Amino acid sequence: MDPITQQVLAGAAGAGGDPVYVDDVFSTYLYEGTGDGSAQTITNGIDLSGEGGLVWSKKRSASASHILSDTERGVHKYLKSDGTDAEISNTGYITQFNSDGYAIGGGGNINYGDMVSWTFRKAPGFFDVVTWTGNGTAGRTIPHSLGSVPGMIFVKRTDASNSWNVYHRSLAGNSYLELESSGSAAAWNGAWNNTNPTSTHFTVGNSPTVNNNGGTYVAYVFAHDDQSFGTGSNEAIIKCGSYTGDDSSANFVDLGFEPQWLFIKNIGQNGTNWVMFDVMRGMPGVSTSYSRRLDANTSAAEANNNFVIPSATGFTLSGSGSYTNSRFSNFIYMAIRRPNKPPTDATEVFNVKYLANGSTNLGFVADTNISNYPAGTTWYWNNRLTANKDLNSDNTGVEDTAQATYWDLPTNTVNYGSYGGYHINYVFRRAPGFFDVVCFEGTGSARTLNHNLAAIPEFVIVKSRTSSYSWSVYVSHLSSPRDKAMYLNDTGAVQTNTAGTFWGTSDFTSTQISLGDYANTNHNNNSMIAYLFASLDGISKIGTYSGTGNDINVDCGFSAGARFVLIKRTDTEISGATGTHWYVWDTARGIASGQEPYLQLNTTATQVNSDYIDPLNAGFTVTSSAPAALNASGGTYLFLAIA
Repeated sequence: MDPITQQVLAGAAGAGGDPVYVDDVFSTYLYEGTGDGSAQTITNGIDLSGEGGLVWSKKRSASASHILSDTERGVHKYLKSDGTDAEISNTGYITQFNSDGYAIGGGGNINYGDMVSWTFRKAPGFFDVVTWTGNGTAGRTIPHSLGSVPGMIFVKRTDASNSWNVYHRSLAGNSYLELESSGSAAAWNGAWNNTNPTSTHFTVGNSPTVNNNGGTYVAYVFAHDDQSFGTGSNEAIIKCGSYTGDDSSANFVDLGFEPQWLFIKNIGQNGTNWVMFDVMRGMPGVSTSYSRRLDANTSAAEANNNFVIPSATGFTLSGSGSYTNSRFSNFIYMAIRRPNKPPTDATEVFNVKYLANGSTNLGFVADTNISNYPAGTTWYWNNRLTANKDLNSDNTGVEDTAQATYWDLPTNTVNYGSYGGYHINYVFRRAPGFFDVVCFEGTGSARTLNHNLAAIPEFVIVKSRTSSYSWSVYVSHLSSPRDKAMYLNDTGAVQTNTAGTFWGTSDFTSTQISLGDYANTNHNNNSMIAYLFASLDGISKIGTYSGTGNDINVDCGFSAGARFVLIKRTDTEISGATGTHWYVWDTARGIASGQEPYLQLNTTATQVNSDYIDPLNAGFTVTSSAPAALNASGGTYLFLAIA
């Protein structure tokens, strides 16, 4: 292997050969502008001072230009993707690039109202920023550091007013687009000199837009399908491709990964904007809520009139529309993978909050909130993927407008809605090896369902969002688990059915689960949701224990005890008031020696104080005073614990 290739591969792998994840090189960050001219710091975890990159900012709730600033041109300088203007200097815009984000001044278009920024870090196989001075000679080659063939390139002259020229791998080297324009693709040698880029260079013509003698230029160079990322350094985190619109509700684009950010352009139809979607602002995994769109070529505020639906392996264009899915039109796209960095601590992926109404900062981007008012009310299950909808685990009802959680807030913040008094919230982040959420449409026939848990699921909950069916639960720790199910909304023991009815005919894997023809898990034409959990060392543990009637220490491999414990008896149903409920405890309300309160996920009952579990550094202790629903001699009990 030549030295240059070795250097590129080492760079892609990270310092010391450590894996690089999309989390390290890309961020969608939501924030509130100060609105009073004061500065603020955006901490998004992206190393811009050490590695370099691009920050693309946009006001969401009002008309304002897009602001593009990069480390090669330096602080205070910006370009507008919705205009042809030369580079502009303004001390109120980006004032500093940091090792974990950047700082901004009081500029109105970057620090006022609801804001979004997309940060792209320079990294082999992902993104590069290149500057040069033109020489006016067609065929000029410009070096880049991707180490792979670019999928998309934006070029802008910075010293004069000229159009942005855009290259995309789905077009020939003699075709181009203009980023500030809604026009279609056109053939022209002036931009790329009829030459496709290579893994080390791209070529420009002699047009003033790319190579005027003495002109200054910047290029934003995006990779395509470089599979050197992730835990095994064998995953792609960015793809640039094309598809044909069909006006249908099921036009699926296969990426091989779930996207968190999409950039789409109809290249055959004039008057169509460059549209941008991301999961932070709202790109639900369902066809009942619009995706929130910004247009790179206009200053317009955010709009809600397109269905772009992410899934475990790609995205679906649902319905017609000239911007994303008009019949027979050709579209190009750039897609960036959802976060896939494994957690190293439970506080990165789970939090338990006991608080009154209002917002709270979790320290991570949440995906699911399970909440309850302990004085006695229904349980609300809310998800980023289902936007403002909720389900209730204490009944079989259909999805309704959310009562508890609002997701469209500054990054790491969740707002808990209109309860009276204090309420408990169990907040989860989707993360490899720990937790995943999948929205899907039932088929009524045995099938497999893709997921991104990156581990074999041990505990799976499935619910129809559009029909009143029970919450079905799969547990890998049961014998012949695909033939068995429990129901989260009742007290029943494990139910057995014909092989394959509940959970299909194939074993669960780290990328797929199996579903049968059972209405509760796969009803034809029903909108469904699945929650998938796995054991992750030091973070979560799923297992079973046998009751003894005496104190039982349940070792989960933790070092500071469990913050959350769920227990359900699996071997029998007990009649009477105790039942075999789905019991939950948490440290926010108290897990202590002596009495602590429990709730039941399957009821609206008020919390009860008891001495049924005690703290244990390695996990938790089930006490001898616990009832048969938790600790009968010979009984079998399922548990889910989170550190």
